[in-house]
Amino acid sequence: MDNRVVIAGNVARAPETRCSPAGVPIGRFTLTHQSEQSEAGMQRQVVCEVSVVAAGEALQGALRQLREGTGVRVQGFLGRAHSRRDDRLVLHAQQIELTE
Repeated sequence: MDNRVVIAGNVARAPETRCSPAGVPIGRFTLTHQSEQSEAGMQRQVVCEVSVVAAGEALQGALRQLREGTGVRVQGFLGRAHSRRDDRLVLHAQQIELTE
């Protein structure tokens, strides 16, 4: 089973980067998605914001290019935000591609 999630949109807030206690760079940004989708035979407008976490050196080059409004396509997996008490979902990026 392929559990990858892919979403495209625009950067709503530019990335903030920090290092974990283990020295791993971790970038976070918000992606705004807008599209029209078909559901139950009807067209539906979809608008949402997704929090994205990008950990590791491999994604830092892409993160440095992101500014507010930049078009991106992010592939990764869904997970919880920070703690077991926080049920918000975040997209953990495995690939970030600029679309503009």
